[in-house]
Amino acid sequence: MSQRVLYVIACAAPPAGEVGQLVRLAKGRGWEVCVLTTPSGRRFADVGALERLTGHPVRSEYKDPGEPDILPAPDAVIVAPATVNTINKWAAGICDTLALGILVEAIGQKLPLVALPFSNHAHAAHPAFIENVAKLRSWGVTVLFGPDVYPMHDPGTGNSYLRLFPWEKTIEAIERRHRDDAAGADAARPADGRQEPPPA
Repeated sequence: MSQRVLYVIACAAPPAGEVGQLVRLAKGRGWEVCVLTTPSGRRFADVGALERLTGHPVRSEYKDPGEPDILPAPDAVIVAPATVNTINKWAAGICDTLALGILVEAIGQKLPLVALPFSNHAHAAHPAFIENVAKLRSWGVTVLFGPDVYPMHDPGTGNSYLRLFPWEKTIEAIERRHRDDAAGADAARPADGRQEPPPA
């Protein structure tokens, strides 16, 4: 069996500087990990360290026309940290960055998807964000958001809460989704192993 491929997408928020923690957790569970960032998120990440850790380039821009793909296709995607901006654009189907293009496409591909927002309470209280979290959840995305997941902080104080960012919850959630999806596919497969029933 080939190794499962996990895309980790880091947005422009302070936890992106520590996304290597999530990479190590995922690799410890047997995933091959590729890290992508939003264009602004790249400023927060230690790109060189992440490339050494994963063995893959850290991408943040669309490739040029005709250029081959340099990353393996994903079996699952985690967005952490996910910003309010990314959540809102994702729910609207906007693909103006590579990260968003992958996320919008992944819903159509029905890949296991987990998002862990990082936001202050003022941003998180905006009605559009609340509505879009609900939309993504209704489309099958596991959005880890709420007081039981991670406490909202005051504007400008996010760096003081990095130690509480629950990276482990994302990998637990994606493992659970991947298991459940695999079990559902197995249950739908006929006993003779064919993907579709034989013709009548």
